Parts: sequence; structure tokens; C-alpha cells
Amino acid sequence: MTSPPPRASSELGLLQLLPNLLTLGAICAGLTAIRLAVQGDYLLAVQLIILAALLDGVDGRLARLLRSDSQMGAELDSLADFLNFGVTPPLVLYFWALEDTRSLGWIAALVFAICCVIRLARFNIAAKSEVPVDPAFFMGVPSPAAAILVMLPMYLSFAFADRDILPDLVLALYMMAIGVLMIVRVPTYSFKKVRISRENAKFALLGAVVVGAFLLIYSWIALVGLCLAYIATVAWAWTVEPVRRRKGK
Repeated sequence: MTSPPPRASSELGLLQLLPNLLTLGAICAGLTAIRLAVQGDYLLAVQLIILAALLDGVDGRLARLLRSDSQMGAELDSLADFLNFGVTPPLVLYFWALEDTRSLGWIAALVFAICCVIRLARFNIAAKSEVPVDPAFFMGVPSPAAAILVMLPMYLSFAFADRDILPDLVLALYMMAIGVLMIVRVPTYSFKKVRISRENAKFALLGAVVVGAFLLIYSWIALVGLCLAYIATVAWAWTVEPVRRRKGK
């Protein structure tokens, strides 16, 4: 007579709660960024959104490392993504430069938020589907990357002029364009699956240190450079990858 399989423990260690705590911390950062934007502290509001993006990049990996990933954690992560990357950035931009435009600025914020929630819904469906996907690519720009990209005019303002860089109409169109990039079905590179040879590991580490130093010392200029570099990778994948796939058929 075989013994029944052991039941999964109903208790979690305190360390296993850390990923969900990071997700809740990211939600608090996003909500606080909205409050700071209303109060006019745009610089700190942007910094909190970037902090939320960093926490978003850590919590899932930490959950898998600690073997504490769960359905609740996945739902929390999705809700946090919509708040931090679909709601907070367009609101911060709206209060920063588009509040005087009234309808135009608000329409741009709504378009960005709706595109984000559509992308997250599509991503959740794909994650539960058994249809194989290419792990090297996303379909459309991920919501955290879109949130970082959409604030590019603010980085330029903080770095160089401390004033509005773009006319209101151009800024509103830019916000909507970044929103659309989240839902278009074009491949964008996923850097999660990038592999580096042992021979090149030292150069990758050196590059990471240099980028980190620039982010600490010349934060806004470095963010401008990273955004432009990411836009270049999106443009490259958009033009080259469909051609490569057709040739591979």
C-alpha cells in the first residue's frame, strides 16, 4: 500500500513574503508619485516611478528564487503594473505640462492608460495559454519600458532646461504614440533571455558598472541615453525581425 503524497505546507516563511511586500511597496511608490505630482514635486514623482519599475523587475525573479510564486502574487503584480505604468506616468505628465490643455491632455492620458490595460490583459491571457511563444521577443513594448519611455520629455527638461521641452500638442501625441507601441503586434526584444559568453562576461560587467555610475551621477542624461538606445532596439526589431522570420519559413 502506497502512502499518499505529502501535502504542500500551508505556512510560508517570512522571507517568502518578501516578493509580495516588494510589489506592495511598488504600489505605494506609484500612489505617492501621483500625490507628489499634484503637489508639483515632479522630480521626486518621476524618481518614484523609476523605483517602482526597479521593484517590478525584482519581485518576480525573487519569488521564483524563493519558490514563493503564487496566483495571488501574479494578480498583485498585474494590478501594480497597471497602476504604476498605466496610470501614474500619464497623470504625472498631465499635471506637469498638459493640465492647461484640458481635453487634449486628458485624452492622451486616457489613451495611454487604455493601451496599457489592453496590453496587460493580452499578456495575462498569453501567459495562461499553451501556445508556444518566442521568449526572445515581446509583442509590443512592455508596460514598464513604456512608462520609462513616455517620461523622456521630463528627463530632457530636468537635464537641460528645467522647463517644457515639447509643445503641448507634440507631447500629447508622443504620449499616445508610446501607448500604441504597447499594443501593436510587432516584436520587441526581451532582454531577459540574453546570454553572454564567459569570455565576454568581464566586458558586460564593466559596461554595467559604467552605466550604473552614469545613472547615479548624471541620472537624467543617462536616462535620456537609455531611452534613445531602447527606441533604437525597438526600431531595429520592428524592421529586421519580420524579414528574418519570413526568410526562416
